[in-house]
Order: sequence, then C-alpha cells, then structure tokens
Amino acid sequence: MSKRKQLDSLGISGFCESMGMMAKAGIQTDEAIHLLKQGEHQTGILGESLQEMAKTVEEGNNLSYAMKQTGIFPEYALQMVEAGESTGRLEDVLFHLSSYYADQKTLSDKIHSAITYPSAMLVMIIAVLAIMLWMVLPAFTDVYNNLTGSLSASSYSYINLAYTFCRIALVVMVILAVIMVGGLWMWNHGKRETVENILWKIPSCASILESLGMFRFTSALEMFLASGKMQDDAVLDSIAMTDCKPVEEKLKKCSRRMEEGIGFAQAAYDEELFEPIYGRMLLPGERSGNMESVLQRLTGLLKDNCMNLTDHLVNIIEPLLSGVLMVTVGLTLLSVMLPLIGMMNSIG
Repeated sequence: MSKRKQLDSLGISGFCESMGMMAKAGIQTDEAIHLLKQGEHQTGILGESLQEMAKTVEEGNNLSYAMKQTGIFPEYALQMVEAGESTGRLEDVLFHLSSYYADQKTLSDKIHSAITYPSAMLVMIIAVLAIMLWMVLPAFTDVYNNLTGSLSASSYSYINLAYTFCRIALVVMVILAVIMVGGLWMWNHGKRETVENILWKIPSCASILESLGMFRFTSALEMFLASGKMQDDAVLDSIAMTDCKPVEEKLKKCSRRMEEGIGFAQAAYDEELFEPIYGRMLLPGERSGNMESVLQRLTGLLKDNCMNLTDHLVNIIEPLLSGVLMVTVGLTLLSVMLPLIGMMNSIG
C-alpha cells in the first residue's frame, strides 16, 4: 500500500460525488477513473492516486480495494464503499459520502474560524497592551517627571495605577494565549481526550461537542443503513464515528437496550439520546420504514444546531475581548490624561 498524505474532506467529497454521478450515468468504474484522471494534475495527491487506482481496477479488483491501495482515503470511506459494493448500493453510498465529507468540511471550517478569531483578538490585545506599557506610558511619565520633578511625589502619582492595570491585563491575556496554544498543541499531539475533558466542564463548549458528536453519529448511521447493513450492526459501527467519549458512552447504553430487542428509535428515546423534539421524529420514521429519510433530516438539524452553537459562542467571546481591549485602553488613557487636564486647569 502506498504511503501518502490522506486526502482532505473536500477532496474526498469531490471524488465521491464525481464517481457517484458517473455510476448513475451507467459508466463503468475503470472508465470513470480514467475520466477523472484526465481532469487531475498528475503531480497532485489525487492525480497520482488515480493512476494507481486505474491500474488496480484494470487488474480485476473492485473500487474499494483500489481506493485502499492508494492510502489516501480514511478507513470510514473505505468501509462504506466496500459495503455499498457488497449490497449493490454503491451509487447511493458515494453520494452519501460526498454529502458527509462536505458537511465535515463546513463544520471544520466553522470551528476553525471560531478558534482563529479569538486567537487574533488575543494577539492584538497583547500587542496593544505591550505598546501601552513600553512606549505610551513611559512617554507620559517622562513628561510629568519633567514638569513636576518627581512623578511619585507629585499629586499625579496615581498614573502608576495605569501601569498596574496594564500589567495585570497583559498577564491575564498572555495566560489565556498560553492556555489556547497549549490546548491546540495537546489536541494535535495525542492529548485530545484530556482537552475534551476540560472543555466538557464549560457548558457552551460541552453543547458544541455533544452536538458535533451526535451529528457524526447520525450521518454515519444514515450511510450504514443506506449501504444495506442491519440496524444493530449499523449502530455499533456508527458509535466509533462520534469521535467523542461522552457521546460514545450514551450511545453504548442505547446499544445495550437494543440487545434486549428494543428498536433504535425507542432505545434512543428512552435514553434521551436526542432532544425530545428530535427523538419523536425517529419513532414514526422507524415504524413506517422511513428511518433513512428521518435520519437525513435529523443530521441536517444537528449540523445547523452545531453551527448555531458555535456562532453563539463566538458572539459571546467577540464583545467580551473587545470590551477588555476598550476598557483597558480607555482607563489607561484616562489615567494619563487626567493629570494633564489638571495642569492645564491650574495654568489657566
């Protein structure tokens, strides 16, 4: 198997959508891969892999095996394509995968934006405070020292409060920046569970993590059912896709209820897996045999909910950081301007 960097979510979505459209048009897999290869740069990750896939398929292997040999597709996509081939529903699976990875990209970009903006604000606040401490305040201090002889002995000595306030604010902002950088480093270096445990203690972050985990679960369950898997097996396979331990624990409780002969919709409702309004959607869907369409609708609602929660958190952090910046700068400038106003009044 080739050792290459994995294709990103957008690339996987585009590949699956293209293959799905060609499968729908009745084009054979080998011909479809050749058509895709003609439109790709040969030096790109996908372009190089398509050549390898074309050769593998020409040797009589199926699409899932050819995808696996390239090493650029995640295990989940490989499992789904293999299941689609074995049940004769490859076309549906490819379109589902395209939608799934497009949604993953959208949510990933939203969360990345939610992290980037506060980070940029923190950097700006630290820079402004540093300039105030090392350039603006010393300049005013020199002026007042020249006018009064000794700033500390003058009636304007409370300008030192501005120094203290700026120093405290700067220390707090630096600590927040270090925590954020440390958290990102831990997240990217195998300490994700530790970071999640901390975030779960913050209500706003816990809501986002839970909604994101449930979105991944319902997306996976919808696709596993679409690929022809039995409901019990589909639920078990979907649990691993949540990528969130607390959500996994809730789903495992639901799975144990299913082992007692209860359907997924009823087990999910009894265990309060979803919000009541969402849970009630599953019950009639399961009884009427429209589980897949209900899950598709539910996945869309969970995606929107996750994005709304993320926007809400950003809308809280944005004015908070902006307020810290304005209050700090405003009080500092007020502290250094009041002595000047007092001097002008005494001269006048």
